[in-house]
Amino acid sequence: MYRIRKSFQFSASHQLQGLPDDHPCTRLHGHNYEVIVELASDTLNETGFVRDYRDLSAFKTYIDDCIDHRHLNEVLGNDNTTAERLAKHFYEWCLARWPETCAVAVSETPKTWAEYRP
Repeated sequence: MYRIRKSFQFSASHQLQGLPDDHPCTRLHGHNYEVIVELASDTLNETGFVRDYRDLSAFKTYIDDCIDHRHLNEVLGNDNTTAERLAKHFYEWCLARWPETCAVAVSETPKTWAEYRP
């Protein structure tokens, strides 16, 4: 199995609901997110790629136009825009365009990662 990954970054705010009142994530706050999109295939295309990394520029455009420097609760219409839910959202967006998509990981901080992999 061949696998490729590409990293993307954005900044955004969010606020989580349903947590104890003293939990810091109930307050409006933001992160500098990192997203890693992973694609996999048993075979390579005629050029020798799983997929050309340039094809993934559409995801960068989506992030820049719709996600970056926005309030995620409003953009995604969800009161709990956790890293886990973001990973699934981005996975579904990528899978609709690139059938080789096998996982998406989202980091809110350098030490924390959430991944969606069906």
